[in-house]
Amino acid sequence: MLRSVSLRVQLLALQLAIVLVTVVSAGGLAAWLQAEQIRDSYQDRMIAVADSVAGLPSVLDAFDDPDPSSTIQPLAELIREASNVTYVVVTDESGIRYSHPDPDRIGEPVSTDPSIPLSGEVYVGTQTGTLGRSWRVKVPVFDAAGTVIGTVSVGTLESELQDDLLEDIPTLLAWLAAAAVLGTLGATWVTHVVRRRIFKLEPDEIATLLETRDAMLHGIREGVVALDDAGRIALVNDEARRLLDLDGDGGELTGRPAAEVLEPTLAAVATDDADVTDRLVLAGVRILVVNRRSATSDGRSVGVVLTLRDRTELHDALRELEGARSLTEALRAQAHEFSNHLHVVSGLLELGRTDDAVSFIDRVGRGGTVTRTVADGVTAPAVSALLLAKAATCRERGLTLRVDPESRLDDDGDELVTILGNLVDNAADATGHGGTVDVRIDQSDGGEVRVLVADDGPGVPVDQRRLIFSAGFTSKAASQGAGRGIGLALVHRIVQRRGGRVTVRDSASGGAEFEVVLPARVPAGVRP
Repeated sequence: MLRSVSLRVQLLALQLAIVLVTVVSAGGLAAWLQAEQIRDSYQDRMIAVADSVAGLPSVLDAFDDPDPSSTIQPLAELIREASNVTYVVVTDESGIRYSHPDPDRIGEPVSTDPSIPLSGEVYVGTQTGTLGRSWRVKVPVFDAAGTVIGTVSVGTLESELQDDLLEDIPTLLAWLAAAAVLGTLGATWVTHVVRRRIFKLEPDEIATLLETRDAMLHGIREGVVALDDAGRIALVNDEARRLLDLDGDGGELTGRPAAEVLEPTLAAVATDDADVTDRLVLAGVRILVVNRRSATSDGRSVGVVLTLRDRTELHDALRELEGARSLTEALRAQAHEFSNHLHVVSGLLELGRTDDAVSFIDRVGRGGTVTRTVADGVTAPAVSALLLAKAATCRERGLTLRVDPESRLDDDGDELVTILGNLVDNAADATGHGGTVDVRIDQSDGGEVRVLVADDGPGVPVDQRRLIFSAGFTSKAASQGAGRGIGLALVHRIVQRRGGRVTVRDSASGGAEFEVVLPARVPAGVRP
């Protein structure tokens, strides 16, 4: 039933109900407090009047007269009129009246029990007498010896108390009406503000939008990370959790500072003031393409949105493509050179110089444009192919790649391909034309792998040997292409994840020597 009523009507009705209940409750409490205040005020007045009458010397002396009422009645009426009470009744110790607003009642016994004041106590309460139901006070009258000789009863009709309260009710109602009007205006304003803040949407529409947004954000194949204007995480979709390895974070991400959740390089992009387009960032062991856009609403900034794309596989594919292209160029050069060799042999045979032809064939047959540089002990197919391609690339660049013939490697997965590829590329870039890159790979019987890659380049300064493994750090010129400062950081993270270590020191030839140690793999299901 409530769903058929608009949110505006519901909000207004609920607030008006709260205002009504509050005003009625406050009005009832105020009326009760006012009634109690009136009653207390009359009580204080009646006690004062009763005590003053009981202590008047003329009243005490009149108790010894033959006709006490002739003295006491005028005094009681005078005091009654002056104090604005309903009656002042004086009695003797037997309860016989000496004064009464109705003179015909003088000499008669009182209509209510006088035992309490005659016992020396003061009575305050409501009783019904000859004048009606009244709020009354009864005090004892003592003689000079302290003996109770009579009572004084002062009272006010309950109807008079009600009349006094009714005189105050219009003012109270006016205040309550003003409070109700203010409450209604406030409820109307609050309803308008709430409706404007939620863009005048109904609850069902908000729920539908939320469900649709969640379905879209968690269904797309790009990672999305949203931050509020304070730099706290507002949303992380499923793909972003996967790319950033946040599934095992162990707590709710929403509301946490970005610096606590994101990689330092990614957090730096998120907290930057400028928007970013297609920047390469290393997150864990993944290479991500990051775009940053500021989110605005009504011209004011409300946060930042990061979109993440995984480029790790593309990065590996580009490296493989580069190696294949280098190998193709080497084979093309070999084919061209082989054609030249055939022409030389053909010419020597036509000249009848058979011995020279045989000597030439024997001489060029021992070499080749592509030679087998991989040691016999390296039987891992991926690593062997990588080194063969890198050797061809180095020759094309005028470099020499030497693999220690004592190297040994059976199989250690794709991690070693990434590590070797990055280290050899960095060494080749560092040594330059005419340089040499040395590689040695050792695998122990227990499965531990040790990789050494050395060059004869300028080496790595001591003060930079820790920095070179940081994401984004590079000693190469900016003109050498974007995305620098990733290779060694990626190597470092892969080694760390494997539980190994990577170090750099001076090589024997004066350049840099990188050493990587990877512990043996732990079989699945076995706790390390």
